[in-house]
Amino acid sequence: MIELHNFSYTYPHTVQAALNGLSLPLEKGRCVMVTGPSGAGKTTLCLAAAGILHHEYGGKKDGRVTIDGNDIATYASLSELAKTIGIVFDDAEAQMIFTTVEEEILSALEYRGLEAKVIEERLASIMAITYLTDLMNRSPHHLSGGQKQRVALAATLALGNDVLILDEPTSELDEHATRRIVDILTALKAQGKTILLIEHKYQHFREMVDTLVVLELGHISAMGSPDDVLLDERIRRIVVPDFSGIREMQPAGGAKTDESPVVVAVRHLSYAYGDTLALQDISLEIRAGEFVAIVGENGSGKTTLVKHFNRLLSPTNGDVIIKGKNTRTATITELARDVGLVFQNPDHMFFADTVKDEIEFGLKNLKIPDGGQIIDTALREVRLLHTKDLYPRWLSRGERQRLAIACVIAMSPSIIVLDEPTTGLDGNEARLVMEILKNLQNEGHTVIVITHNKEIAQHCADRIITMEKGSVLSDTQVRGV
Repeated sequence: MIELHNFSYTYPHTVQAALNGLSLPLEKGRCVMVTGPSGAGKTTLCLAAAGILHHEYGGKKDGRVTIDGNDIATYASLSELAKTIGIVFDDAEAQMIFTTVEEEILSALEYRGLEAKVIEERLASIMAITYLTDLMNRSPHHLSGGQKQRVALAATLALGNDVLILDEPTSELDEHATRRIVDILTALKAQGKTILLIEHKYQHFREMVDTLVVLELGHISAMGSPDDVLLDERIRRIVVPDFSGIREMQPAGGAKTDESPVVVAVRHLSYAYGDTLALQDISLEIRAGEFVAIVGENGSGKTTLVKHFNRLLSPTNGDVIIKGKNTRTATITELARDVGLVFQNPDHMFFADTVKDEIEFGLKNLKIPDGGQIIDTALREVRLLHTKDLYPRWLSRGERQRLAIACVIAMSPSIIVLDEPTTGLDGNEARLVMEILKNLQNEGHTVIVITHNKEIAQHCADRIITMEKGSVLSDTQVRGV
């Protein structure tokens, strides 16, 4: 149905091709899953297959992209292409322009010119299959990352396209929500929909994938049936993350003990976003040197909880004590010396012209001397010293994730909090990030990781805190498991 014929593309003002000589058929009713390291060209492939490169981007193009044999460049506009192709981008929020979830989906249904009764029926059906009925009157911009992804998918499904292109549609979803999306896409494929899927969660989708494509540096390095492709051990390490053995990377003498001081104390914490109670009566303690994984479904309150550790949020009720300082009275600058937070999307942290300047900004804010040596040490720690003079947004997703970690560890906080640090990373990159965090724990840092990846929780953390509906459901020690 869609086919790339020896297609190459180079973005404006660059010399390195993002895609180089790709030939890839996307046949009707089939599912092609594309995976690979960050910076491999996966999103560019999505843009090419959807016609966006031809109609919205400059740059240099070679080869052809066709739909049913017709060159994609012959279509008059993206609006014409949108009658056939629906795309869900990796940044779900960028697709949202309305004030409620219901309006986002209604706009797509109304675009199709359906009758009012049909619109009402389709709206209810799409809300149900994407599990958004309870959120229909909420603002999309106030939802969790995973909830936003479901809204973006629902709006795309409402268009009723024959071809669906999805760029990491489950990257911010928990295990339960990911299975829901798998079920939805499996049903759509059974209806004859054609699916191009960019994903790192191969194991969740393996039953519906007909062709697995591994992209590296703009080239297809492997393509075929999943079983055949994964016979290559090097390729398998890219596709299937392996976190085994990370917990056992202990220094001589081990890390924390039960006598270690409490560095985070949460006392009867509650927090409300307007009329919505996000946290309710949470009490817990975290000791120096612990590696803690916080898990739970989207919207369970994980990110809301950790934002209280550096006063990005202040309690509605209760208290949070960081190394003896109550966050109600401590300044953000004071807390920044103790707590470093790496956001789920590292791009939200960057604004400087070079990697060096990015790290130096935080050091200057805290008036930390010997910046040059500290910057080099931090970059060496995350294996990015060679990028020191580069523009941060030129780095791959995995490199940007590691740069965000370097920005935090340069300020030497004793507590490092990371929100989904392996989102969008291939197996090798994800393991590298977790090894870096384990090394930081071994150096004496307290590491707190929000994750949807149960393998990370089970193989890397000493303790797993499970949240549900704004409360702590369980708190389990897993050291030695």
